[in-house]
Amino acid sequence: MSLAMILPMSAFALASSISPGPVNLVCLASGTRYPISQGLIFATGATLGFIVLFVAVGLGLYSVLAVVPGFTQALRWAGVAFLLYLSFRLVQDDGRLAEGEARKAPGFVAGALMQWANPKAWLASASGIGAYTRGADLEEVVIFAALYLPICWLSLGSWVYAGAFLRQYIRGRRF
Repeated sequence: MSLAMILPMSAFALASSISPGPVNLVCLASGTRYPISQGLIFATGATLGFIVLFVAVGLGLYSVLAVVPGFTQALRWAGVAFLLYLSFRLVQDDGRLAEGEARKAPGFVAGALMQWANPKAWLASASGIGAYTRGADLEEVVIFAALYLPICWLSLGSWVYAGAFLRQYIRGRRF
């Protein structure tokens, strides 16, 4: 694969990974509420969950979606339910950052599973595979996934760090 393809693939991976979405917002919230290390565990799970989804779509899962329309509808409703759940949690939140609150941070498995219900992840996978590979070409899919892996992790990690910065700023402390 030439550098002429690797650069646009990388730019696509960056644009789709760093742009706001449900997983990015959970990373931001994790940075504001929990230690950075716990937010990065979630980001790692989300990154690896996305890479598995991306490879699955690249190796033919997308064609299964075209053949089995009920599966597409089920994924759509799962995405709607997930976004409603996030909306409900947002409405319930009072916006305060409690010092000694004993809530458990979202972990690795939550991050990985969240990507499979994330409409943005499905759209990024399908459009990236469609635009930059020849379908089920294993070598191209693996190269694209290998590019996506560090870019996605660094993008999600930057949201965690942005949350930590906001936490310090809100509490009146500077880095």
